Amino acid sequence: MLTSTFKVFKTNRGIYQKFLEGYTLEQLNTIPEGFKNNLLWNIAHVIIVQQSLVYKLSGTPTYVPDALIQKYTKGTKPDGKATQEEVDELKRLVISLGIKMEEDYKAGKFKQLKEFTTSTGFTLTTVEDAITFNTYHEGIHLGIMLGLKKFV
Repeated sequence: MLTSTFKVFKTNRGIYQKFLEGYTLEQLNTIPEGFKNNLLWNIAHVIIVQQSLVYKLSGTPTYVPDALIQKYTKGTKPDGKATQEEVDELKRLVISLGIKMEEDYKAGKFKQLKEFTTSTGFTLTTVEDAITFNTYHEGIHLGIMLGLKKFV
């Protein structure tokens, strides 16, 4: 069981929620000099990566539209024009999708994972691998955000 992993994951998501609640729309959209993205992009990115790694790779329908996945997938860049409505949607998703993933895992909804090797060289062969790697990935982006917040 992934009890510790889910605990870390929920803590990360709570921190992301605090960013969404504690920063203005302008601050969330700001791309500081020397950075390629902003606070909002990092939060949206971890949301869609979780959906891609855990849900798409296991053949399970995602809870976010493909348009959102395409907008924030690896290699994309923010346009700095996210709206308050988008922020409000991310506030809803950042916590709810974490809860849903744990519920779906415990309910046995994830049957088999399509093997995938990440850009950092991790090979994911099980849904447990995907959930664990996803939590690691979210920690990387949290670190980036902690650096970004000093400049917004």
